[in-house]
Amino acid sequence: MKINTKELLYGALLTALALMIPLLFRGWLQIVIPPFTATLGSHVPVMLAMFISPLVAALVGVGSTVGFLITLGPVVAARAAIHIIFPAIGAVMLRKGFKPWQTLVIIGPIHAVGEALVVMPFGFTAYSALVVVGVGTLLHHSADAAITIALHGALSKAGVKFT
Repeated sequence: MKINTKELLYGALLTALALMIPLLFRGWLQIVIPPFTATLGSHVPVMLAMFISPLVAALVGVGSTVGFLITLGPVVAARAAIHIIFPAIGAVMLRKGFKPWQTLVIIGPIHAVGEALVVMPFGFTAYSALVVVGVGTLLHHSADAAITIALHGALSKAGVKFT
């Protein structure tokens, strides 16, 4: 799979945002209920990357994972590693003709279950993993999906073409 210059540029900008959000918003716009954390807007770069390509979406997810590893440690980074998978799936869905809102709704449970399952090997209870992390992630995904839809619409009206 090839990446053209425009996709590389957009991917690099979104990766920079994915790194900056956890670094700059730590303690601000952040909710912490261990093992769950939520930084408002942290999913927006990977969700926007879905509109570019599956590869770019996955690579921006890697940047997001690194940002959370630096700021919040290995458990949150393991959860953030799901940011490599769910946007790549979303990008494939968009390429198959799904509407953006449909895609974001369908990948929400994939995102939530993925983050819930990944904390279980770290010794968290099923309740903490499935309810606190799973439900928390689904709510956080929904808020960031709404931001993404609004931002994608504004960028499209401004003439930004993602693909």
